[in-house]
Amino acid sequence: MNERRAERMERRGFDYLLLAAALVLLGLGLVMVLSASGVMAEKYMGNKYHFFIRQAGFSVAGLFIMTIAWVFPRERLYSLSYLWIVGAVFLLALALWSPLRHEANGAFRWLRLGSFVMQPLELAKLALVVYLASFYSAKQDLLGRFSVAMVPPLLVTGILAGLLLMQPDFGGASFLFLLMLLMALAGGVRLTHLGAVGIAAACAAVVLVSQSPNRMRRVFAFVDPFVDPLDTGYQLVQSLYALGSGHIFGVGLGAGKQKLFFLPEAHNDFLVAVIGEELGFIGVSALFLLVGVLLWRGFVIAWSRSDLRDRLFAFGLTSVLGLGFVLNMAVVLGAAPPKGVPMPFLSYGGSNLVVSFATLGLLLNLSRNEG
Repeated sequence: MNERRAERMERRGFDYLLLAAALVLLGLGLVMVLSASGVMAEKYMGNKYHFFIRQAGFSVAGLFIMTIAWVFPRERLYSLSYLWIVGAVFLLALALWSPLRHEANGAFRWLRLGSFVMQPLELAKLALVVYLASFYSAKQDLLGRFSVAMVPPLLVTGILAGLLLMQPDFGGASFLFLLMLLMALAGGVRLTHLGAVGIAAACAAVVLVSQSPNRMRRVFAFVDPFVDPLDTGYQLVQSLYALGSGHIFGVGLGAGKQKLFFLPEAHNDFLVAVIGEELGFIGVSALFLLVGVLLWRGFVIAWSRSDLRDRLFAFGLTSVLGLGFVLNMAVVLGAAPPKGVPMPFLSYGGSNLVVSFATLGLLLNLSRNEG
């Protein structure tokens, strides 16, 4: 069955459905960024198309990067796996201790390069996937030993996560640990080893959250946002108001009211709430369908590869997108504590959009008939 799937993919040349789903998501994202940001952009930037124009520029850059990733030799990519990690550590360190660091709301998570602000976390996700795919494919005979199966990945992930926690970015560090656990599971690590690491990570998370008043406020806002709807629960309350206002068919494209300075980050992390208000249950369902198609095709690519390293790489790339989709929607729907997780291909922002397209290009590369 695996061989038949591979043969069908080879005859197709590349995965058309994967590309089509991503491009439709991009088109939807551009339309909704324009709708969600117009009023705010006109007030603060003097041009209601400001964020839309920038997002369109990021989209062009992303498509260019996707094309390069689509044809880039995978062996060369794998051979540089440790260099990717070193580069990610270097960029995260620059965000903390260099003149290029950019501060927002008391956090140093970005690098300012002229008019462009880059978030190194997005590149760290890809670097970790490349490293773990190479590591677990090469250590299959030694996965029964905890010192081999978990210690090196934990060390690498811990270094990246430690730098993120210093920024501080608890959500980004959690994302990388979740990604590592998923790839360890796919790589064949024993469930007992994964369980032990998962329990230890959960205990560490509880300690980190309990020691931070800001994180504790986020947790309380998640548990019951209506207890303090004007402060700690404000974002989630406004998101739920937006989603509830949309009903079945929505209030109409551009007619939403929550984006009018009520819903923070309406064009960014909470863009799905705007979709729910303006396009209703039908629009959100269509979004879920597109996300489902994209993830389905990504996992099909992973399953169809005969080479274990390619299979793990495709699984990791799909997991990067999948975690972004799931965590963003969980926050918007009130199923997870509020945290800035952008929606791949939709949310405003250059770093996430460009890296999402790089991820897409690498998946298309893996779906090609050289695989």
